[in-house]
Amino acid sequence: MTKKLSRRLKELYAKVEDRPYEPVEALKLLQETATAKFPESAEAHIRLGIDPKYTDQQLRTTVALPKGTGQTVRVAVIARGEKVAEAANAGADLSGSEELIADIQKGMLDFEVLVATPDMMPQVAKLGRMLGPKGLMPSPKGGTVTFDVAKAIEEFKAGKLEFRADRTGIVHVLFGKAGFSTEDLLTNLKALQECIDRNRPSGAKGRYWRSIHVSSTMGPSIEVDISALRDLKAADVA
Repeated sequence: MTKKLSRRLKELYAKVEDRPYEPVEALKLLQETATAKFPESAEAHIRLGIDPKYTDQQLRTTVALPKGTGQTVRVAVIARGEKVAEAANAGADLSGSEELIADIQKGMLDFEVLVATPDMMPQVAKLGRMLGPKGLMPSPKGGTVTFDVAKAIEEFKAGKLEFRADRTGIVHVLFGKAGFSTEDLLTNLKALQECIDRNRPSGAKGRYWRSIHVSSTMGPSIEVDISALRDLKAADVA
């Protein structure tokens, strides 16, 4: 059964043409179509020419958004000994050792980022089945397995995001709020594009970028001209 679109959504979809937009034009249209009754996020959906079932075609990394995410990020830290206190003093919303692992096993997931020190990973591994599908499992590639917990907390609260390509080779990632200035959204989107290029998997063959679409949380999808985005110089959009 086809879901009927509301009049609001029909009007928004009518504003979007079936063509790639210049980056600034696309972001302005994203903002224009963000008409929900709550502060909508800006989302990017990027189809890459990779097949993540092969280990040399997987993409999992972090990006530091220069203008932040516009979100309050709750960070939990699993550590041992003095590192627990260090995490608390650095601004962790939750910190602990075995007792925090036990709480998570019982279903407590009141955080967006989970950082763990390397010595705790054998015990954290038992949370894999619960955290993995939610993208919360700590990983060295994601910058969430480290002894420098203070730096990790600072970076993730300031706008560092972990992202990965899903099994179909598509990256879904937030890059700010629709209420940001167009310039700030462009700065963040450019940082995301450069990060994806920088971390191109070694096994990726042929055309790497297939398509990129942006949207607000409740808005229509808007295609961005990939070449125009990649041709922009970071210095020109900062």
